Amino acid sequence: MKELALKYGCNPNQKPSRIFMEEGELPIEVLNGRPGYINFLDALNSWQLVKELKAATGLPSAASFKHVSPAGAAVGLPLSDTLKKIYFVDDILGLDDSPIACAYARARGADRMSSYGDFVALSDTCDATTATILKREVSDGVIAPDYTEEALQILCEKRKGTYNVIRIDPAYQPAPVERKQVFGITFEQGRNEIRLDDPALFENIPTANKTFTEDARRDLIIALITLKYTQSNSVCYVKDGQAIGIGAGQQSRIHCTRLAGSKADIWWLRQHPKVMALPFVDGIRRADRDNTIDVYIGEEHDDVLRDGTWQQFFKEKPEVLTREEKAAWIAKNSGVALGSDDFFPFGDNIERAHKSGVEYIAQAGGSVRDDHVIMTCDKYGIAMAFTGVRLFHH
Repeated sequence: MKELALKYGCNPNQKPSRIFMEEGELPIEVLNGRPGYINFLDALNSWQLVKELKAATGLPSAASFKHVSPAGAAVGLPLSDTLKKIYFVDDILGLDDSPIACAYARARGADRMSSYGDFVALSDTCDATTATILKREVSDGVIAPDYTEEALQILCEKRKGTYNVIRIDPAYQPAPVERKQVFGITFEQGRNEIRLDDPALFENIPTANKTFTEDARRDLIIALITLKYTQSNSVCYVKDGQAIGIGAGQQSRIHCTRLAGSKADIWWLRQHPKVMALPFVDGIRRADRDNTIDVYIGEEHDDVLRDGTWQQFFKEKPEVLTREEKAAWIAKNSGVALGSDDFFPFGDNIERAHKSGVEYIAQAGGSVRDDHVIMTCDKYGIAMAFTGVRLFHH
């Protein structure tokens, strides 16, 4: 198949719409559903991300994409009981035996608000355990190199049989030059084929602390590969093999750092005993529960705790998670890795990153204020590598 007609483009008024190959056959097969223009943008970008993560780490990998940027990305490490609970997969049978299911649970669970209605990419064959998680989440579709028979049956029943399931040829390699059109003008560039697991990227360490643990290097590689497929400017916080905060598409880098840092803080706060013990009413919808947790953690907590409202969500009225309690809990986070798709221009980015437990940083370097950034890292004992690599993506 050389081309596939689509219902419409980014918006319903944008017709006609299709995907096609100028030479050869499309490397994808639609097994179920009818993916749209944005679905394919998410699918093909997310597939590249997980394919690179798998190649770099040797671990099954997954990504949760929304509007051509990852909401989450992770490798298939085992989940602790705490993570199983906050990701709402503690009832999934066989999870411990499925690294690809663990990868998706992590990618989906880190930022559940952003992952709502996601498009999913899996580096490995989708098994029944992964499909079981997918079936109960609000999601637009999935792309993977293959599906077990049981998994495909589960997915084809989702959304009354309309769930988008795409199989991609894992051996497909695109041409080394890529093109796109904007306003009738064709842009052309070489594909960004840089290898982000190259040890040389971590050789230039200008900070006093020059020690990167093996886990820290892995997490920094995950951050950089995630950023390679995130709309710029972008910053990514990673811990224990998964992105915990992604700030995408901001015009100012400090805003990226703040946005991603606030997401990382929310991920950490969801593990606070008060949050984990919230007494939700029976039968609450998953989206309502996720939104309620987000509001409860934030400064607008009264929106779900005021009399006459809390009864919609809780069996009994929870205590407020105070600002002091939140600050004390966030201060316990540590060992976080931070990647940036270009240099940090000022030390304020480091100040903000430190507040969310960042101890390791990989960034391009090359700012006229590198000395101030280095000094701020040294102030907190942060190890930072200048990769010399910019990862803008548009």
